[in-house]
Amino acid sequence: MIVGIGVDVVDVDRFGRQLERTPGLRERLFVPAERVLNLRSLAARFAAKEAVAKALGAPAGMNWQDCWIGVDAGGSPSVEAKGTVAAAAAARGVHRWHLSLSHDGGVATAMVVAEAAPVVQGPPAAGLDS
Repeated sequence: MIVGIGVDVVDVDRFGRQLERTPGLRERLFVPAERVLNLRSLAARFAAKEAVAKALGAPAGMNWQDCWIGVDAGGSPSVEAKGTVAAAAAARGVHRWHLSLSHDGGVATAMVVAEAAPVVQGPPAAGLDS
């Protein structure tokens, strides 16, 4: 069952200028493994983190370091979460993330779908005899 969808778009050049103007922003937004990536990849990952926040209903107090974009065994991007992001996801029953990233023409885009486990219904409760 889908519990949230998030989409975000980032202008790559504008994002690059912001990283240059704001000392420490790269460290605040990205985990060490992400920081070494090229600007287009960083912009796509920032878009993904924003999309994750939107899929979770933009909870207050979300720490950017608690969400990072990895790569699964098949080479596809994956959402990884701990701390504040994992807690917000657990509160909404999220057990699986779907993520798509793209960057073209100076724009980076991400779409995230947060999925909860399907609800399994048991047999109906037995009635009480009067």
